[in-house]
Amino acid sequence: MTGEDPAGGLAAAVAAGVRALRAVAHLDWSAPAAGLEWSCRETAVHLAGDLTGFAAQLAGRVTRSYLPLAVGAAPGTPPGALVDLVGASGLLLAAAVRAARPDDRAWHPAGSAGPDGFAAMGAAELLLHTHDILNGLGVTHWRGEDPVAARVLDRLFPHVPRSGPGAPWETLLAATGRAGLPGLPRQRTWRWYGDPVVGAGVVLCEISPSLARDLADGGTGGFTWTADGPPEGTRAAAALVLRARDRGAYRPGWGPYAIVRSRDHRGIGVTGFHAAPDADGRAGTGYDLVPSARGRGHATEALRALARWAFAQPGAHELCATVDETDEPSRAVLRLAGFEHRGAGRYALRAAGR
Repeated sequence: MTGEDPAGGLAAAVAAGVRALRAVAHLDWSAPAAGLEWSCRETAVHLAGDLTGFAAQLAGRVTRSYLPLAVGAAPGTPPGALVDLVGASGLLLAAAVRAARPDDRAWHPAGSAGPDGFAAMGAAELLLHTHDILNGLGVTHWRGEDPVAARVLDRLFPHVPRSGPGAPWETLLAATGRAGLPGLPRQRTWRWYGDPVVGAGVVLCEISPSLARDLADGGTGGFTWTADGPPEGTRAAAALVLRARDRGAYRPGWGPYAIVRSRDHRGIGVTGFHAAPDADGRAGTGYDLVPSARGRGHATEALRALARWAFAQPGAHELCATVDETDEPSRAVLRLAGFEHRGAGRYALRAAGR
C-alpha cells in the first residue's frame, strides 16, 4: 500500500470492516455472500484465512509458494465470534507489516511483494469481502474507507482507470468486477499486481493464463484498452500462454505483459517473452503497440523495463529480438532500448558484465 504507514492504512480497513460486520452479527450468516459461491459465514472464514496467510508469508519471508496453512472455525461458531476472528487476523497482518523491513519480500501468486504490498492486499480483502457479506445480508449502503481504497488502487491496480478523484471506493469495486465504471464495460475477469514492472510512463502487467483465456475468447483480459486496442499481437500472445500452460511449459513471469500507459491507465500494447530463458540464458522478446500510441517512446520504455526485470532474474543473460530489415521504426525502438544489431534482422541485449 502506498503511503508512509501501510500498517496504519490496513488497521483502518480492519476497524471499518469489523465495525460494519459487528452491526450485522445478529443476522443469519448462512445466506450467500453477494457475487460469491460462499455463504457469508464461509466468506468470513476465507477472509480470516487470507489475512493470517499473508501475515505468515511476510513474517516467514517465504519466497517460493504458500505455506501449508489452513484457517477454519469450529462448527456452530456464531457470527460475532467470526467477526472477532477476522479482526484478530487483520491485526496480526498489521503487526507483521510493522515488523518487516521495506525491502523484505514474500511470495504471492499475484507477484512477490513487500510489506506495503501485503498491507494493500489485506486491506483489499477486508474492504471487498466486508462488502460481499453486507450485501449478501441486504445491507447495500455501506462504503469502504475511501482513503484506504485509494491507496489500494495506487499499489495494486495500476491498470484500472479511475472513475474520478472523489470515487476511489467505486473504482475499487469496478477493478474487482463488482461494479462497472461509467462509459466502460464491466470487467468479467480481473487480478491485482503485487509486483508490476514499472517504466517511464508505462507499467507492464503480466497476462496470466486466466487473463489470456479471456483475451483469446475476445474479451479485454481485465484491461481497459484505448479505442484501437488491444493490438493484434495481444490475442496471439494470449493463445501462446494457453498452449504453454496446456503442455506444462508455462513459467510465470516469462510470457506476455500488457503495456499500460501510466497517465490514464489504458492498455496500449503488449510486450514480453516468447518463453523462459534457454540453457544459455537467452530469451526471445518482442512488442506490439496500438497505432495511436506509436512514436511516443512507449515501446522503448517498455523494453527497457522488461530488460531490467529479466536481468534481475537468475539465469537470464541475453534478450533477443528479430524484426524485418525494412521495418525502420521497430529497428529504431530496439536500438534506443539498447539492443545491438547482429545482422539479418536479429538484435540482442546482454546483461551488464556478461
